[in-house]
Amino acid sequence: MRLCRFDTDRVGVLRGDNVVDVTSVLDSIPATRWPIDPGDLLIANIDRLRGMIEQTALSGIPRHLADCALKSPVANPSKILGALKNYHQPADDADYPVSTLERDGLFLKATSSIVGPSEGIELTLPGRQHEHEVELAVVIGSWCRNVSRERAMDHVMGYTVALDMTVKGTEERSMRKSADGHTVLGPWLITRDEIADPATLGLWLQVNRQARQRGNTRNLLNDVPRLIEYASSFFTLYPGDIILTGTPPGAGPVVAGDVIDAGIVGIGSMRVEVR
Repeated sequence: MRLCRFDTDRVGVLRGDNVVDVTSVLDSIPATRWPIDPGDLLIANIDRLRGMIEQTALSGIPRHLADCALKSPVANPSKILGALKNYHQPADDADYPVSTLERDGLFLKATSSIVGPSEGIELTLPGRQHEHEVELAVVIGSWCRNVSRERAMDHVMGYTVALDMTVKGTEERSMRKSADGHTVLGPWLITRDEIADPATLGLWLQVNRQARQRGNTRNLLNDVPRLIEYASSFFTLYPGDIILTGTPPGAGPVVAGDVIDAGIVGIGSMRVEVR
């Protein structure tokens, strides 16, 4: 199943090149009162709602995807975690690649940095270089803490494409990556059952139709189960939490007016304007 969020926070299911509105299923999410538990309410309830979503999609009126303003398919993650230097580089053929996970850990991004492809990327710090990084984003589906590698995938709800944007500078990495609009998620969320193996996914990115990045998740130094295992040893992971798995070689600068096309084979692609 492919779920998207579009226009004024409508929820849709993809059917080919069309979106079927299933927003009415949100009425079945249990009511909550302050303080609200951490995590995304839709994702926390997705297993219970899935049959209702699929049934509603059968009778809904389709709308062409091109007419929908796509937002981030995840609305309320409690945290975004990112992996550093997690791909084999071209020079790694000569030297055995070494993971930096145990030494440098993961970094955090502000959840306020999330936007969808229709919202674009605002270069909020004029005069500073902003760089693109295409990544596989893993969406956590259920609460977990100190989960083993063997059980890690049980807690994955699905996947989406991410642009992990970075501002160059001397500040701490988490700050330079947390500017508004610097985590683009989209175009939709694909459930785990539709991806046979997240370790064989091709990634690509173009700027103004010129190739910049190309890679495959088979070259990850730390695969998805390992990242979840490691992250959950430090943090409780909640439904909707995002793990950015790292970017392949080729990250580079963008300027206002550029158009980024990025995608992952088997998931989808998105077009994002830089302003």
